[in-house]
Amino acid sequence: MAESTPTPAPKAKAKPAAASESPFNVPKFDMPKFEIPKIEMPTAFREFAEKGIAQAKDSYEKMKNAAEQATDLLEDTYSNASKGASDYGLKLIEAARANSNAAFDLYGELLTAKSYAEVVEKTTAYMRAQYDAVTAQAKDLAEHAQRVATKTAEPIKESFSTVFSKAA
Repeated sequence: MAESTPTPAPKAKAKPAAASESPFNVPKFDMPKFEIPKIEMPTAFREFAEKGIAQAKDSYEKMKNAAEQATDLLEDTYSNASKGASDYGLKLIEAARANSNAAFDLYGELLTAKSYAEVVEKTTAYMRAQYDAVTAQAKDLAEHAQRVATKTAEPIKESFSTVFSKAA
């Protein structure tokens, strides 16, 4: 007797999910479409909204102008402060140059001194002159710094109070 082996039946191919079905075999349904009724806004509400928008635009323009003026002021202030600092630096360099020249003049004179008394005399005269020169230089630098600070700060204080009082 011949044994027969059962042959496996061919597998059925899976059907691709239809467009209306989800992959979980849950049927898809269409969402009902509702018409949104057209509602007329009450006139008082529309006027109130328009007035609010107009006020917001006006406030925006005021703040924009104030910000532009403040920006211009800060640019000018920065320019003044920058020029003042540059001038101050130049004054410092000039003072250092004058002091260095005086020191080199002293060293030249000390090389030609014939006695210790002459060295003491020239050094004492140099110290007096340098004390007066350094005092004058410090006074000049302090006055310059004060002018720059005033020139820089005063317009800022005035303009900010004026600009922001207009905006408010």
